[in-house]
Amino acid sequence: MSSYDITIIGSGPGGYVAAIRCAQLGMKTAIIEKYDTLGGTCLNVGCIPSKALLDSSEHYHNATHTFDTHGIEVKDVKANIKQMIQRKNDVVEQTTKGIQFLMDKNKIDVHHGLGSFVDKTTIKITDKDGKESTITSKNTIIATGSKPNYFEGMEPDKKRIITSTEALEMKEIPKKMLVIGGGVIGLELGSVFGRLGTQIDVVEFAPRIIPTMDGTMSKELTKVLKKEGFKFHLEHRVQNVENTGKGVKLTALNKKGEEVTMEADYCLVAVGRKPYTAGLGLENAGVNVNDRGQVEVNDHLQTNVPNIYAIGDVVRGAMLAHKAEEEGVFVAELLAGQKPHLNYNLIPGVVYTWPEVASVGKTEEELKEEGKAIKVGSFPIKALGRARASMDIMGTVKIIADQETDEVLGVHMICARAADLIMEAVTAMEYRASAEDMARICHPHPTYSEGVKEAALAAFENRPLHV
Repeated sequence: MSSYDITIIGSGPGGYVAAIRCAQLGMKTAIIEKYDTLGGTCLNVGCIPSKALLDSSEHYHNATHTFDTHGIEVKDVKANIKQMIQRKNDVVEQTTKGIQFLMDKNKIDVHHGLGSFVDKTTIKITDKDGKESTITSKNTIIATGSKPNYFEGMEPDKKRIITSTEALEMKEIPKKMLVIGGGVIGLELGSVFGRLGTQIDVVEFAPRIIPTMDGTMSKELTKVLKKEGFKFHLEHRVQNVENTGKGVKLTALNKKGEEVTMEADYCLVAVGRKPYTAGLGLENAGVNVNDRGQVEVNDHLQTNVPNIYAIGDVVRGAMLAHKAEEEGVFVAELLAGQKPHLNYNLIPGVVYTWPEVASVGKTEEELKEEGKAIKVGSFPIKALGRARASMDIMGTVKIIADQETDEVLGVHMICARAADLIMEAVTAMEYRASAEDMARICHPHPTYSEGVKEAALAAFENRPLHV
């Protein structure tokens, strides 16, 4: 029986990064993954494949909508969904093989099979053929992630009523698709097919899309997506979705309580994700789970069983790959006797539509609810020379600062390359920068980053230079 200092169950971004850091710190490390490939949801059926399809669909959209203006003449442009899926699969394969390389490089033992606790230090591994083996581990990190969520009446059949997993393997471009959920997953995958010519109808229970982000971002993204042909049915409560054989029929109640029906070729259920702990045998180790299915942890990501930790989607907080990675490093360094730091307020969030939406810190709504005295500076992207040069003029940058101290409390942006630009704000806020600090930093011209400087000027003294 093999024995380890640390075993990680789950090889997603949280799990494999935790394993690497543990190995770097001198621990004898094992990782258990029930599927044949490493990388978890993110690399196999989440972040990476969705971005691959988003890029492919964006190229097609540009070829059919903006190339003429740029002076590029093309004829008979066609979207080959089969090739797009193949390219996506190639990207996934390259990336997952890269994780295997990192495991080998760091001398981490990889066990393929379902890991389940026999007791708090013993783990049984059952491979796909049913063969069982057992290992012991001084410490364990649960990093089993999440799976698509759904509510009563919208149960996926994986044929016409699908989740994000099936959407990434589509064999045709639908004429019309219903998307239940106006959050990140629904809007990103909706964008993939919307750019390819599919009519996208979003059905959302909340009064606005991306409801957890700043209201200004929601308003701006709604404008962008409506311009691209999206239709939004807000404050609609889905009652039932039916596979009619050649399509789907959705029944919902609008905000007046009236019954509304919609039909389409497919229905994508994108109402978030839920923690995945099936088969872990947590009861055998005595690990507590709350009523939301999350593994309960303290501020050190330690469960009620002292030698068992949990990270990522399976615990409280945002379900983000980079949050899981930081938690994995945190636990590894904690076990090594270090004093790691993790600021949950400064974990950025991104929506990979085009333009992208990115955010860090508090929203204006949250700060007002707290009774915080704030000042807000905004700058329209269309005022930037770089944006006009690239024809990416939709969007805005918004910076919120403390009214008295000028400390930046939140930065929210919808613009080209927002996913990369947001890191300026994360860095600044980590060092508790003021709006004046950000405004006085020299930004290169012409760039999208000038929008951050201008919004900071607007927040600091209401004196942007270029609007």
